[in-house]
Amino acid sequence: MAQEQIQEQKLTQQQKLAQSITQQQLLQAQLTELPITQLLERINTEMNDNPALEISSDDYPDYADAPDASDALDSNVPTDDYEQEERQSALDAALESIGRDDEDLPVYYRGTENGESREELVYGQTESFIDLLNEQMNMSELSEEERDIMEYLIGSLDDDGLLRKSLDSISDELAIYHHMDITTHQVEEVLHKLQQFDPAGIGARSLQECLLLQVERRDPSRLKDLMEQALQHHFELFTKKHWDKLQQALKLNDLQAATLIAELRKLNPKPGASISETVGRSLQQITPDFIVDTHDDGSVTFTLNTGDIPELRVSQSFTDTLRELQSGKEQMSHRKREALLYTKKKVGAAVGFIEAIRIRRQTLTVTMRAIIQWQHRFFEDGDEASLRPMILKDIAEKTGLDVSTISRVSNSKYAQTRWGTFPLRHFFSDGYVTSGGEELSTRRIKAALRELIEGEDKRNPLSDDALQKLLEEKGCPIARRTVAKYREQMGIPVARMRK
Repeated sequence: MAQEQIQEQKLTQQQKLAQSITQQQLLQAQLTELPITQLLERINTEMNDNPALEISSDDYPDYADAPDASDALDSNVPTDDYEQEERQSALDAALESIGRDDEDLPVYYRGTENGESREELVYGQTESFIDLLNEQMNMSELSEEERDIMEYLIGSLDDDGLLRKSLDSISDELAIYHHMDITTHQVEEVLHKLQQFDPAGIGARSLQECLLLQVERRDPSRLKDLMEQALQHHFELFTKKHWDKLQQALKLNDLQAATLIAELRKLNPKPGASISETVGRSLQQITPDFIVDTHDDGSVTFTLNTGDIPELRVSQSFTDTLRELQSGKEQMSHRKREALLYTKKKVGAAVGFIEAIRIRRQTLTVTMRAIIQWQHRFFEDGDEASLRPMILKDIAEKTGLDVSTISRVSNSKYAQTRWGTFPLRHFFSDGYVTSGGEELSTRRIKAALRELIEGEDKRNPLSDDALQKLLEEKGCPIARRTVAKYREQMGIPVARMRK
């Protein structure tokens, strides 16, 4: 009996330690994921909530001078010295080792950009695709949990407004990255609410569902019933434009068939694109997090755009108060003890936040340097075909960071280059291994495919077989079924529908 109690006590202690590490890691993960504009908002919020956190007038924060700074991180703002040092050592090693590989060209880090550069870099409309959906979300009656799920779903939408992630994946990601124990059924319930937003079809998981969502909003009529029948039971005939077979299947006369076809053609396969046309081509007001410069000699340098982000420090008054209270612990009254706990909590939170900001800066630097080294040729010539196959795991192995960390850095962040401003996700693509063993970037293949289709005779479009042969001549020997797969992923219809 006594042995069982000892085992139970040990298990409880281990669980508390894991929770302590997780809270600090969670803060760092959250800040790492934020783009520069949202990070500034988060800093302002933190400063409003924590009077021990203030803007430093010096070049570097002076929180290291706080008395017992590590001890100040009590159970409310926990940390682990060994784990923290281990993360720091890994980051320092990554910073030092990157660029030593003989196969890599050097990439130079030039520090940070100031607020003036930031102002010049902002472009796009003030109201974004995401803003419009968030406005509708804010007007909806949702629980706090539903709102968190909704925000994640909105952030997971593709540019055309469709949701191509599986609900299982979203449920897993919410559990891993946001510590939310959400079932797939709960995610689907919130998704159905998102699908009621404007424009109709937003949040659909397939083209068929997208079109059906639009038809559902029509007033009841015989035409609405026919449209639903066509899309639900004869979708293949519709997508292949087999109008005569569709007419026969629904037993329509010529006038009825013509009316049905005309209405079906009015449906929008890309509801998100219609929003983009309204608010501007860019999905959001973009402030690049990285400024990449390619010089005439082919060398590449980059800077972090810090914009208006200030250097932070622990308030000197809180530091002095903490030192004074700690010096008189033995004869401390109840009121002074409460003051000590409050001060330690605020100082600990400030130290943890400043540390998380510093780790974010180093993590972004390490990741961007690795991306530039991997895609050095693209940054030299700006040619899409120069992008090498690169996945999150590649950069994780190169930097020594976790794949989840690389994913957070790549989310919602942009790099301004000589060739334009790109989301970091633009530089990632899967590889296609040819029968000869050569690995080609899927982005390079898709770029070549798009070029062929844009240059084809519109009166006689190229079939997938013809495209496959032409791609082989261009140095992209892929199978015909792969051509069809990439064409569909790019939203390009079959040859007959391109006439």
